[in-house]
Amino acid sequence: MTGWIVAAVLAALVVIGLAMSIKVVKQYEKGVLFRLGRVRGVREPGLHFIIPVVDVLQRVSLRIVTMPIQSQGIITRDNVSIDVAAVAYYRVVDAVKSVVAIENVSAAINQIAQTTLRNVVGQHALDEILSETDAINVNIREILDVTTADWGVVVTLVELKDIQLPDSMKRAMARQAEAEREKRAKIIAAEGEASAAAALGEASDTMMAHPLALQLRNLQSLIEIGVDKNTTVVFPAPLMSTIGDLGAFLRRETLAAADQAPPPPPTVVPDARHDLLGEKPHVVEA
Repeated sequence: MTGWIVAAVLAALVVIGLAMSIKVVKQYEKGVLFRLGRVRGVREPGLHFIIPVVDVLQRVSLRIVTMPIQSQGIITRDNVSIDVAAVAYYRVVDAVKSVVAIENVSAAINQIAQTTLRNVVGQHALDEILSETDAINVNIREILDVTTADWGVVVTLVELKDIQLPDSMKRAMARQAEAEREKRAKIIAAEGEASAAAALGEASDTMMAHPLALQLRNLQSLIEIGVDKNTTVVFPAPLMSTIGDLGAFLRRETLAAADQAPPPPPTVVPDARHDLLGEKPHVVEA
């Protein structure tokens, strides 16, 4: 009876030992093997056997980690208080350093990222922060890379996610944007007036060279007015003067034709006295 108990205990110990000695490293991980507290190397993905109690295999994920950086209250270089939130992406490239060099790599990167965000953003004015976001992102990433290189970590990307402005600053920026748009609208309107004036000048030169063109334009204007079935007809002053000139021209032509016509024959006025005396009738010139 005692032999069976011992055999069962030994079998249980063997099963437990095998379970403790079998370790699986996933494809996106690497295993750091410690033997009696000393690093014995890195284990690649796959099935591995270790010595129970003596060996410890610590798995390290090599995937990119998304780490949000909580909103930070920052005073810009031009003394404007803003709240800036960001997000950082990093991954482990050296499994041994990430385990040996630092206790908790994620917490350490989070803290250094917050500090770097405040320092970098605080060196810029508000307009620079809003317009040069890409340059600020690159600057923060480069500073973090220098710090985290000794931890076996590479920061791949840093992005400013949200910038909260005071309400007074939002109103001031809205007024500035509105004034800028009004300025551009006035400039565009002035440029349009200048172009229209130049075109009208060219048109007037053409009409002076061809007076009939002006009359055709006047007639076209009358046609456009008549489309609406207006009861009032407007005659342009040039058209009225042209009608007057045309009447004067017709009168001059009539007088000229009258001057060139042959004189009418004389009119004979009969006189009874001449008839009695047998004289010739009196001729009266017309």
